[in-house]
Parts: sequence; structure tokens; C-alpha cells
Amino acid sequence: MTDRWALAPAEDGGVDVAPLGPDGLPAGPVRRESDLAGAVRSRPEVTRWVWRSTPEVYPRLLATGVRVERCYDIEDAETLLLGHEGRHGEPRSAAAALARLRGGPVPPDPPLRAAEPGAQSPLFEPTGATRLPLTDLLAVYAEQLRRHERTAHSDRMRLLTAAESAGMLVAAEMNHAGLPWSAEVHRELLHGLLGERYAGGGEPRRLAELADGVSTAFGRRVRPDLPADVIKAFTQAGIKVKSTRRWEIQSVDHPAVAPLLEYKKLYRIWVAHGWSWLQDWVRDGRFRPEFLAGGTVTGRWVTNGGGGLQIPKVIRRAVVADPGWRLVVADADQMEPRVLAAISRDPGLMEVAGRESDLYQSVSDHVFSGDRDQAKLAVLGAVYGQTSGDGLKNLAALRRRFPKAVAYVDEAAHAGEEGRLVRTWLGRTCPPAAGVGEDTAEEAGIPVGEDDPDTQAAWVPGYASSNSRARGRFTRNFVVQGSAADWALLMLAALRQACADLKAELVFFQHDEVIVHCPAEEADTVVRAIRAAADLAGRLTFGETPVRFPFTTAVVECYADAK
Repeated sequence: MTDRWALAPAEDGGVDVAPLGPDGLPAGPVRRESDLAGAVRSRPEVTRWVWRSTPEVYPRLLATGVRVERCYDIEDAETLLLGHEGRHGEPRSAAAALARLRGGPVPPDPPLRAAEPGAQSPLFEPTGATRLPLTDLLAVYAEQLRRHERTAHSDRMRLLTAAESAGMLVAAEMNHAGLPWSAEVHRELLHGLLGERYAGGGEPRRLAELADGVSTAFGRRVRPDLPADVIKAFTQAGIKVKSTRRWEIQSVDHPAVAPLLEYKKLYRIWVAHGWSWLQDWVRDGRFRPEFLAGGTVTGRWVTNGGGGLQIPKVIRRAVVADPGWRLVVADADQMEPRVLAAISRDPGLMEVAGRESDLYQSVSDHVFSGDRDQAKLAVLGAVYGQTSGDGLKNLAALRRRFPKAVAYVDEAAHAGEEGRLVRTWLGRTCPPAAGVGEDTAEEAGIPVGEDDPDTQAAWVPGYASSNSRARGRFTRNFVVQGSAADWALLMLAALRQACADLKAELVFFQHDEVIVHCPAEEADTVVRAIRAAADLAGRLTFGETPVRFPFTTAVVECYADAK
């Protein structure tokens, strides 16, 4: 009996199911069943379900208490395969894949629906998505299996697709569970930070006071929420500034600076996580921002509304575990340089990354006479392509000690500059030059415009695709950040599997941080599971290397107490 089945919801509310053979085609008759949850629940022996779209199917299963062990998301796989084939941006729906397979006109992808605050609706499911008959869907699936085999490293590409599908399951489960959130604590925080609310939705008391302070300092009425007005006021005071960013104005000698900076900080909280946000996004003690696995070209996650990945530190005080439960907050330690060690196979850097001690301190002891801060700047500068300041000198020092590691990112940068395809270790592919948009630098973590005027110029809209140097900086970073995202998916998949027999729930993830909500008595088990999942993901992703991927974990009742 096969442990792999496929399903396709039908227009009449039923569902078609069929067992699958090794070629991806039906190994038995297609059966029509009346109930999706019943069709899955009645087949506990199935370890992997193949379906068109996880957002279409899995939230409906979770709503009835049904979870699956593994899945294969056909549309997510199509996205990865198109990217690998250098066809980034082509329609990625199952209907489009079927049309390409049969030589017909390829339909455009339907638009994504807007987020619904606080709802448990499907994640990022397109509006008007075409449902295919199961036999057509499986024709696409069988062709995808063949396309995987044609890749240069088919074993890695299959693993990436499996990991991404697992990430889709994790994202749906996290959205279903929600991040524990105390509305009462949140309101107390807002009152303490912003003061009383005024009728009519105007600025709260503290913001109004700071705005008055800014105006008093300038000697005229100034709107601190309008950058153009602030820049004009500074100009009239004889001070030239190009923007109102903190890094530019904090060194300005003027009495308006202190209230202005405080106003900007509190204004962001009021707009992004104030009373309106609380009303819209928190329901029944849970915040559900709708996580999406692989939402960027680097594989990093995004959220569909709610600012789920930008929770200010002060607002984290509202993230509170249920009574008798705990939050296990885990941060991966120095993930990027450890990933660089694994993908470059640099013996010296692998030796350093094989210890669970502070990697930057170890690098500093080898290269920078014990100066940890300089070592950290140098390593991250190598990844991000920093050439200003001491960047070139630091890079030269790293190149002497870790030549293969620096050569690896150098080659990725050169490939990017020449317009070649650049891949992560598992095969996620950076878009070709024409497909790199203005937001991809931020997706990869490149500090756009903050500290480097070259970066600021290179990533303005419409500029990136024609600027080879900018793309080289992006691809230099892509091979590290993207490979880290691949590793993180496998870590999450392993952690999900380890928690399957516990009450523990994964409730939050971003880049290098994961939060598990669990009964207090399960906390120690979860901590061990996170460490084991990190080790397993390292072996699965990169093979047998000495590189370790340690986590710093904290067991707390409140998220803010973890850091």
C-alpha cells in the first residue's frame, strides 16, 4: 500500500483522492469523497499528501482538528522550479504549469487576496484560483518530478522542495494557533507610552506634547510627522539635512532634535501597533499575522499584514504565555557566518564554526587581536560586500585567514555582476538581473540607504536591474542568506516533527528566531528538541561538516523577558 496520496477539492464541495505511484501518476482509481477532513482522517497510513496549494487545503483541515505529517505543494514547487530554470516571474499556478506542459496559452496568476485582520482565513490564497481535476493536477506533478531530476543537484533540489512544503505546513499551523497576546497588557503599555487618547482619533497626549516641543524649539508651528516640514524648519534654522532619519539628525545640535526623535519613536508605535492595530489584529488572546514561508526571493518569511515580523521590543511585553504555559524563545547564534563556513567548506572557518562558543570572538582571536567588534564587522562586511571605511582592509585580513570562504562570496558577487544565475546550497535561485526588484535588498537584509550611499543609490526603484555592481552585492549576500533560509526550513520541519506528540505549538518564526508555546512541564523537552532540530537540519542541508548551529534559548512567561 502506498503511503503517498493526492487530493483535489472539487467545485461541489467534495474531494477527489488517489494513491500515487513512484512516477507521480495514480496507482489506483480516483475516488470522489464528500468530505475533505474525512478523506484525510480515514487514511492515517498516508505520510505525504500531494495537493495544489497548502493555503487552499490545510487551514480547512486544521479547522476540523486534522493535521498531516507531510505534504507536497505543487504551486510552491512550481515557483522553485521556474526560478531554478531561470524563468523567474512566469505564472506559477498549477493551471499555468499545465498549459506549459500541453503547449497551450498560459494564464496569468490570479491576484492575492488582501489580509483579513484577526481572521484564520487561508494564507495568501489567490482570489479566483483555478481548480484542476485531479488527473490534470497529477500530470503537472509527474512532470515536476522529472524536472527535479534534470537539475544539476537533484537530491538537493528535491530536499529544498520538501522543506518548502513543510514550511507551508508550519506557517498554516502557526496562523491557526496564533501568538499569545494580552490585550490588557498592550493597552497598559500604550497608555504609559502615549498617554490618554483624545476624542476623534487625534494624536494621544504624549505625542501632542512632543509636537508642541518641536514647534517651540523651531519657533513656529512644525508638523513632526511630515518630513518635508521638518527639513524646511531645519533649513530655516541654518541647518542642512537631507532626511529626518535618526542616523542623520541625532548628531545635529538643535533643541528640536530630542523631542523630534522621541516623537518619531512613539509615532511609529502609535501608527503600527497602537489601539487601532490592537482592535484589528488581536482576537481571543491571539495575534495572527498570517505567516508565509518563502515569501521573498531569498526564502525569508513574510507576513500578510499586521507587521508580525516587526514587533517593537517595548510591545513584546504584551506577548504573554497562557496560565501554566511558557514561551520557549530561541535565537540562532551567528547563523550567517556558520552557514558561510558550511557552504564554502573553508577549513579554517569550519573549525571556528564547529564550536558552540562565540564565533566572532574566535575569529577575533585568530585575525583581529581579540577585537570582537572588529571581527563581527569584518565577517558581516564580507557577506554584505562592505567596501567603505575599513571594509577593504578587514576583507583582506579575512581572505588571508579564510580564503575559501571569501572566495565563495566573491564568486557569487561576480556571477551576479555578469547576470548569471546564482543559487543557494540547495538550489533556490536568485532572479536574473531583469527580475531583481527594488525591494530585494531589504529582503536579503542589506541595509538600504542607511550607512552606504552606494547602496542607497543602487537600490532605488528601477535602478537595480541595470546596476551590475548592486546585483553583485545582492548575490554575494543571497548565497548566504538564502542558504540560511533553506537550513531554517529544515530546522522548523524537524522541530515540528519533534513536537508532534506534545501539546507544544510553534507560534512565531522570523529568520533566526523561533518561539514555541508549551505547557511549563514540556519546556525542557522543547529546548532539547530545538537543539536537536538545528543539528539535524545542519546535516540534512549541508552534509557532514564540523559546523554547529547552536541556539540561545530562554524559557519565559513574557516575550520581552527573553532578551
